[in-house]
Amino acid sequence: MAIEADTAWAEFIGRARERARAELPLAARGTLTRMTGLVLEAVGLQSPVGSQCLVCQDARAPVLAEVVGFAGDKAFLMPAGDIHGLSSGASVTPARAYLPPLRLGGPPSADEHAGAGVLRLPLGEGLLGRVVDAQGQPLDHAGPLRDVAAQPMNRAPINAMERAPVREPLDTGVRAINALLTVGRGQRLGLFAGSGVGKSVLLGMMARYTEADVIVVGLIGERGREVKEFVEDILGRRDRDRAVVVAAPADAPPLLRMQGAAYATAVAEYFRDQGRHVLLLMDSLTRYAMAQREIALAIGEAPATKGYPPSCFAKLPALVERSGNGLNGRGSITAFYTVLSEGDDQQDPIADASRAILDGHIVLSRALAEGGHYPAIDIEQSASRVMVSVVPAEHFALARDFRAVWSRYQKSSDLIQVGAYVNGSDPQLDEAIRLQPAMQAFLQQDMRASSTLAQSVGAMAAALGRG
Repeated sequence: MAIEADTAWAEFIGRARERARAELPLAARGTLTRMTGLVLEAVGLQSPVGSQCLVCQDARAPVLAEVVGFAGDKAFLMPAGDIHGLSSGASVTPARAYLPPLRLGGPPSADEHAGAGVLRLPLGEGLLGRVVDAQGQPLDHAGPLRDVAAQPMNRAPINAMERAPVREPLDTGVRAINALLTVGRGQRLGLFAGSGVGKSVLLGMMARYTEADVIVVGLIGERGREVKEFVEDILGRRDRDRAVVVAAPADAPPLLRMQGAAYATAVAEYFRDQGRHVLLLMDSLTRYAMAQREIALAIGEAPATKGYPPSCFAKLPALVERSGNGLNGRGSITAFYTVLSEGDDQQDPIADASRAILDGHIVLSRALAEGGHYPAIDIEQSASRVMVSVVPAEHFALARDFRAVWSRYQKSSDLIQVGAYVNGSDPQLDEAIRLQPAMQAFLQQDMRASSTLAQSVGAMAAALGRG
């Protein structure tokens, strides 16, 4: 009997110790003292920048907020939910004082307590085929997420020397891109255009036809109407099962818009780490920068270039550099980021900064779009910086000749249209005029048709009369 009692007592002590280890640490509560525009100010809160807090007011549901700055004993928080009804004196509690509000079930783990206050969102196979918001909550009315686990969003970047170089071409299904702006698996490209020029249509073509194991779509700061249209009209039934859509539309708070972009990237990283080839489509990088501008200006950061504070230009590479090839060639993320050129200005500060940190840029022309030329890709202003490394020398030479002939015609198009050019004056221009109809037809493509990489190269040769 004594042995049994000792055993029972030892088990009881063991369970007590486990429960003690699982207890949440004490956390100092702050008090809401001011609300100015988008920013909440609290005193008595000692939480680091980036940590999650809950703002509680009477019996209403707590509002999740993130610490985005501090000044002396004041902490600045950006809410991730509706702040209507909050008033001075509301309590502000670090999220570690509660079970994580977005936890997916089961007892809290030691890791959760070790990373107290760290943002954790669902990642896993259960996201495939689903549409979620920036907080990982389903939007598609298909029930709760299964086969996922809450994981931290702050991930360590991959050492540049441990990434495999971009060496393998990727078929996008778009003839002009395949032939003249060949994409490499693991490349990051920008899709630059003004509003209403066809960015979303081109993204849809690449989502349908690009060779990828998983498609991750981040709809950041765009029209809410586009979410359902993208899922039903662009992805359709055939591609939806291999896709994850993260939506943070224009009416979402700026914190959620930034969080949505980070979440979409984290989802892509998860599948890349499983050894899969991921296509990441983010629309748009400009709205991400605008969300950061709203937050930075609200907490008092000084504006710099055209109203954008310096932190905007630091956030962009931190997000973009998370894409690319995985460790030692295991998996890849090929990313396309749309960049809105305000007023069709290619020297817009965000467009200029994005062009410098991406591996290529595809520029859409409003003049071509207005002339019914789709996709409206301006091949003279577009470039793929890895093309020379992923295609044979013959292909690269053919693309260079195509660009030269096309550019020769465009530079003299005004003279040709007014009849000022005399046939025979320039043999090279005569050839460009003769080939122009075939080249123009090559660059146009119906959005419901695809062209493989081999077909695209063959069509380019035929347009130059070398087929």
